[in-house]
Amino acid sequence: MPMATMNRDELPTSLGGSSDLLLGPGAEFDGKLTFKGTVRIDAKFKGSIITNDVLIVGEHARIDADITCGTVIVHGEVNGNIKAKSAVELHHTAKLHGDVEAPSLTVEKGAFFQGAVKMENLDRGTSVKSASA
Repeated sequence: MPMATMNRDELPTSLGGSSDLLLGPGAEFDGKLTFKGTVRIDAKFKGSIITNDVLIVGEHARIDADITCGTVIVHGEVNGNIKAKSAVELHHTAKLHGDVEAPSLTVEKGAFFQGAVKMENLDRGTSVKSASA
């Protein structure tokens, strides 16, 4: 399957910034993804994703993976657990089947979330809130 090459200036900026890498619609990936910077996935991905930076799950993406990131922004579908150092954002088109562990969780009206939430205050290391959705 051919892959198109894009310059950084040509990448979608609908979320207010540019991406370091875009995995576009129609692509399918299996394995372990590690990266620095911002990655937007609009493809199918199976495996694991690890970074200290930002992962954006596009509206048409399907991710079957455990995710460990700095920040995770979800517009598409994620099946797996998410651990974030900074925040997790579930936008109105998001579907998440899995547990979330993060100091901050935002869920827009219309988002689907099935799993448990563990939020910790990183300054003190104490649990702030634990809930099951």
